[in-house]
Amino acid sequence: MAQQYLVTGGAGFIGSNIVAALSERGDIVHVCDWLETGDKWKNLAHHVIADFIDPDTLQTWLRENGQSLDGIIHMGAISATTERDGDQILMKNYRPTKALWDFATHHSVPFIFASSAATYGDGAAGFDDDQSEDALEKLSPLNLYGWSKHAFDKFVARQEKTGAQMPPQWAGLKFFNVYGPNEYHKEGMKSVIAQSYPKIAAGEAVTLFKSHNPKYEDGGQLRDFVYVKDCVKVILWLLENRTVSGLFNLGTGKARSFKDLASATFKAAGVDEKIQYIDTPVSIRDKYQYFTEANMKKLRDAGYGGNFYSLEDGIAEYVTDYLAKTNPYR
Repeated sequence: MAQQYLVTGGAGFIGSNIVAALSERGDIVHVCDWLETGDKWKNLAHHVIADFIDPDTLQTWLRENGQSLDGIIHMGAISATTERDGDQILMKNYRPTKALWDFATHHSVPFIFASSAATYGDGAAGFDDDQSEDALEKLSPLNLYGWSKHAFDKFVARQEKTGAQMPPQWAGLKFFNVYGPNEYHKEGMKSVIAQSYPKIAAGEAVTLFKSHNPKYEDGGQLRDFVYVKDCVKVILWLLENRTVSGLFNLGTGKARSFKDLASATFKAAGVDEKIQYIDTPVSIRDKYQYFTEANMKKLRDAGYGGNFYSLEDGIAEYVTDYLAKTNPYR
């Protein structure tokens, strides 16, 4: 029997991939997002959408339709780590998440929401997805975006600690460096793969940041790169396992370098490597993470047994099945 889901940020990168998976399996999908004036609409062009909801009217829509939902998947947010307007971050990130949490709690609707690896800051406190207040208090995000996600994680921890009423299922997902189809509208926030492929296809060099940390060589900065289809598989698993709740890392558990990423993209494109290194902009240099790696034990212990794409396999599929196509959308 088809299930009904609300996906906020459903025209965005991760959101549209969730919409694709739900639509493909025959579920009823309601999308809440702004399409704006660019090409975000193309992220949804291949899929059947039951309703399109303006974020400004979401609370009215929920009052009229929300009781029939089998789950809310909240991906909507300002996701730019360079955003400096704190009021916009509160308006678009924290407050809507809190409002949806309250609705899901009062109407007993499962609630999955996007947190972020940006909550870990420089990584000095590690990358363990401990959801206790004490553990969260040790984390120091480096930017407003990370802080907004961390603030909500801390709110949930307080709800849990005090025994407050909560949704029947809730899951916060600390996404690491996600790449894959439908990220094209993100401009400077696109993955290095999406930014590099047009240059590679044109025979140009790819630029990576030099290292300003003596522990890392140029291009040797490490990230946990995770293919968006793996993220979607985890979300579908959560929707099918309603007894699982918690704050979970969502990466691969294996950090790889930006040079590895660029090399894999050249190989997938069938082009010889040509990499140049440039200085990391001064504006982000003191907030730059040199290492992230998800500890995936908690999700595994909760019962998730799916495999994750290797970096090489994920990039090969992304390039071959999407970036190299005339229509690269999922």
